[in-house]
Amino acid sequence: MKTGYFVTGFPGFIGEKLLRKWLNEKDEKHIYLLVLPSMQQKAAERIEKIRNEIKTTSTIHIVQGDITKSNMGLSSTVSAYLKDKIHYVWHLAAAYDLAIEKPIAYRVNVTGTYHVNEWVKSLSDLKRYIYFSTAYVAGRRTGVIKETELIRPDHFRNYYEETKFEAEVLVDQLKKDMPVTILRPGIVKGDTVTGETSKFDGPYYLLNIFDKTKNLSRLPYISKSRAKLNVVPVEYVIEAACYLGRNGDSAGKTYHLTDPNPYPAREIYRFLLQKQTGKTPSGFVSHKLMDKALAIPKVRKHLGAEREGLEYFFWEGEFDQSETARDLNGSGIQCADFLEGLDAMVDFYNRHKHEKNYHTFIK
Repeated sequence: MKTGYFVTGFPGFIGEKLLRKWLNEKDEKHIYLLVLPSMQQKAAERIEKIRNEIKTTSTIHIVQGDITKSNMGLSSTVSAYLKDKIHYVWHLAAAYDLAIEKPIAYRVNVTGTYHVNEWVKSLSDLKRYIYFSTAYVAGRRTGVIKETELIRPDHFRNYYEETKFEAEVLVDQLKKDMPVTILRPGIVKGDTVTGETSKFDGPYYLLNIFDKTKNLSRLPYISKSRAKLNVVPVEYVIEAACYLGRNGDSAGKTYHLTDPNPYPAREIYRFLLQKQTGKTPSGFVSHKLMDKALAIPKVRKHLGAEREGLEYFFWEGEFDQSETARDLNGSGIQCADFLEGLDAMVDFYNRHKHEKNYHTFIK
């Protein structure tokens, strides 16, 4: 009997990476991809491309649905068909925009997760429910953030963080009755070797800024930040997720998929600036001045950077990943050093920086 996987969030970047990994494995699978009606053509094209590149006996099925709807928009016939065929549910679908408005974020991230949870409860042979959260459910909490904690912070930076926190609370409540594993990635960047990514956000906002200002005679640091920026390569997230999501000892646990040795934000700023422009930062511009500049729509659109992304370079929190390190021990899975992928990251950016589909929509 083939193992049944059900995945939300395809054709997203991580969802596609997971699919490729599973198809390259020896065991046969039935993989069901929940796809929005509006994304069905794109999903079909991505699947066709993958099938042409990977020879496999596993099967891939598109299931049309929408997590914001009751029963995820599935008919009773489809739900009944899948009930005893799904062994692993991978819930990745979310609204990731840092500048997202609350109603949309709540509908997708919270209500959507509630609907997925309710559907998962109906499965008769579930081995694991893997939920992709974010390390930044910590909001503006400072100090050491533990994997075993799910503490509501006094403040969030944006509605993305807030609604992902609320969604994780809903999934966390299922641990007492179901085999749940919660994954909290840091800021995900492209592949260490190829540099491939699907979207220029997070640290790529810096590359956008540097590319637009590279002709200035002097490029300063943004404030005198003491914070560390937790950036993780996508291949680490994929490898760790697959291992922990199917490891028998991982049920009931939450993991930080974060860099155990993150660089200071100022160092990452310097690495990227030097690689992109050949220049070294000189002097400082205040955090407040930069924030005021990015509050102006024309400025942030020209620079290609969200105002909401600026705060992450000044947040003085640290992600403990004791559970992750313990349960990955012996697997050979490790997070690559940021500098290992620097050349590939910037090279990929420069090859694709003029392609609109890689850039986030800046309001």
